[in-house]
Amino acid sequence: MPVCRRRKTAYSPNRQGDQVKKRLFIFFELWFCTLLILPLPAMAQKQEEETFFRANQEFKERQYQEAIHDYHQLIEKGYENGHLNYNLGNAYLRSGQLGQAILHYERARLFMPRNADLKFNLNYALDQTTDALPQSKSLIHTGFFWIDSLTLNELFWGFAVINIFFWTILFVRIFRRPEWTYYLTIILLISWLITGLSFGIKLYSQATDNRAVILAKEVNILAGPDSKDTVLFKLHEGAIVHQERMEEDWALIRLSKDKRGWVQKNFVEKIKK
Repeated sequence: MPVCRRRKTAYSPNRQGDQVKKRLFIFFELWFCTLLILPLPAMAQKQEEETFFRANQEFKERQYQEAIHDYHQLIEKGYENGHLNYNLGNAYLRSGQLGQAILHYERARLFMPRNADLKFNLNYALDQTTDALPQSKSLIHTGFFWIDSLTLNELFWGFAVINIFFWTILFVRIFRRPEWTYYLTIILLISWLITGLSFGIKLYSQATDNRAVILAKEVNILAGPDSKDTVLFKLHEGAIVHQERMEEDWALIRLSKDKRGWVQKNFVEKIKK
């Protein structure tokens, strides 16, 4: 990155003129430095776009491992979004890595829950799994059924907009009280409560989301965090479980209230990072 330093100017007996020249010099110097610095993020963004397009091309040419490598490069640099995870899931699915495919489809669903292609591919991948594990929903999620179809960001902005309208109409009623404002206030109050609760439930759900995906072809679920412990049951690639906690090289996973056990942590990965 270019280093811009101020130069020393000679002393002039005309202080006012000297100050004007000094300020002009600083202005042009800063402007020149900006011209040098600003292209750097643009150049970095261009490089990431080229990596993304190269990965897409590698996928089309069935070079799935190369595409996976490039997609992961982008994610490691912080360029994670729904489309990137979706493409990565497709590459893993085509390369026969079912667990990784489901993991990244589920991560993509956090960004774009209503995408029809994503839903189809995720359901297809889940149909290929060996373990038929039911995914139960809580009563709250059943009542607020629309939450799973909206992102946290969408619910936040919906609540924010209704909040502005609600308090605006209350402010209007301080000075004028036509009949229509009463009914509008009731409607906005109900909408305010529903969107506020929806946002709060979604925020809590994502904060406590401990779902994880089994990545190995077959794993033993043990009674304790030791390879010599009793094998309770087996799970296979792509199974979605709940990861409760970690202990050194082991993870405690749960299928239901009465069915849990330990698995090596490199065989399982959480959906929500």
